[in-house]
Amino acid sequence: MTRIEELVKEQADKHGRQRTSLMPILQAVVGSEHYLSEDALVAIARELDLSSADVFGTATFYTFLDTVPRGKYVIRVCKTITCHMKGKDEVIGALEDMLKVKLGGTTTDGKFSLLQANCLGWCHKGPVMLVNDEVYPEISAEKAVEIIGGYLKKG
Repeated sequence: MTRIEELVKEQADKHGRQRTSLMPILQAVVGSEHYLSEDALVAIARELDLSSADVFGTATFYTFLDTVPRGKYVIRVCKTITCHMKGKDEVIGALEDMLKVKLGGTTTDGKFSLLQANCLGWCHKGPVMLVNDEVYPEISAEKAVEIIGGYLKKG
């Protein structure tokens, strides 16, 4: 049994093997592996007795369920009109310059991925940035660089 199969079995033991267990298992694998590999999707389908197409379709529907490798720290900047009007483009530009990566990419060392999200649910506090599960509201380009500088120190 591979490591990913063991992880999936462990999560199925925890969450169950019904169709309703799919999302928590997908989220747990992303939390552990930072993305859903083809092997992980197949292992989940087998463990839950679902079609691979059903599992893949669910995984690719949701923005936060990455099916390509991402960095240790996934930075998501909200792209709603509210955040756009409050300066999200400047935030993204500053992060691209700092990390030497374009939007949608991952740094060469694999530490950071820079993405946009359709909505982070903080329109009243935009622009908003999310790093993994940590929300940073009302950021400026300078504040975003400072925040990510803290993650650089963490390693």
